[in-house]
Amino acid sequence: MILITNKSDCCGCTACAMICNSEAITMTDDAMGFKYPVVDESKCTNCGLCDRVCAFQNGYDTSSNFNEQLIYAARHKDANELFLSQSGGASAAICKSVINQSGVVYGCVLDDTFTAIHKRCTTLEECEDLRGSKYVQSDLNNVFSYIRDDLKAGKLVLFTGTSCQTSGLKSYIPKKLHENLILCDIICHGVPSPKIWSDYTHYISNKYNKEIKGIKFRDKVKGWKSHVESFTFTDNTKIFSTSYTSLFYSHIMLRPSCGECRYTNYSRASDITIADFWGIEKVSDTFAADNKGCSVIMINTVKGETILNSISSEFNVLKSNKQECVQPNLCRPSVINSKSDKFEHDFEKHGFEYILNHYGNIGWRYQCKRAVRLIYRITLKRIIAVIKK
Repeated sequence: MILITNKSDCCGCTACAMICNSEAITMTDDAMGFKYPVVDESKCTNCGLCDRVCAFQNGYDTSSNFNEQLIYAARHKDANELFLSQSGGASAAICKSVINQSGVVYGCVLDDTFTAIHKRCTTLEECEDLRGSKYVQSDLNNVFSYIRDDLKAGKLVLFTGTSCQTSGLKSYIPKKLHENLILCDIICHGVPSPKIWSDYTHYISNKYNKEIKGIKFRDKVKGWKSHVESFTFTDNTKIFSTSYTSLFYSHIMLRPSCGECRYTNYSRASDITIADFWGIEKVSDTFAADNKGCSVIMINTVKGETILNSISSEFNVLKSNKQECVQPNLCRPSVINSKSDKFEHDFEKHGFEYILNHYGNIGWRYQCKRAVRLIYRITLKRIIAVIKK
């Protein structure tokens, strides 16, 4: 019987709940909106399936992986596809390839309430909602069981998600059904609180007294390398913000397991790994010089190579390697902010606006810290100038 006594030991992938034949496990929200398995002992038969399926605690299968990954920088040749995509257009092209083979795609979308959920897509039109990064943990609900049913029906299935989600799915799906399952994961910085995200969208709507109709976590209007949120309202006005982004990069609202992530390395549980190719300018000063986006594509298995071959004509590619594409979260987990427990306590007690003022980039505390940093930089420059004289 699975028992989570330390929140860092659970990534919330839902594999344990989905594999339980007695329906004894319910994924239940904590104060931050992160889901954890809760066992109804009256239904539990102590079969042990939930413990055995946990890839986060037991290790994950990489037996199909190449000894050395194939790594590329990639940009879609279609300028519109490049603009609409978060980085270089790799994810959209992979989805298109699977849909064109009469396959099914599962990926993260924002629903009508701007909650991040995983959705089943069977058309290119439905896949449009998958575009763009979502800096919040998605709700998988019963998606793993839907994927199992599609695989049993002989369908080709692509699942895109975080490394822990793809690993959990791979562990849950019986190996005899793996042939038609394609796994695509991202290089993940960590997943923020769904409850903070929900309260933030309500805060924005109330602040401007308008209904939100569209959100981008990173709006390319400001350039690929910028990280600025945008909100479009029903009256077609648009505002930009960095308040949520500021909390995200402070690592104060990440899931506890992100600080103990097992997947921050090059040994992936997926067939394909994609992300923004940060640092591409060090590899080539011309390949992505227009600041419109560039993907890194890491091919981990033969299935991944087959998918890459099916989309290669749509891309400009540049062969790369581990040293060129290295990112912090390919080397180590994000370090959880030491104030995260107090942050959660304050959020639960006082609400969103309180934590935004006390931990975010608004309010007098933030302005004071910003002033101190500015004074420090100016002073340091003057000292260096005097020394040089």
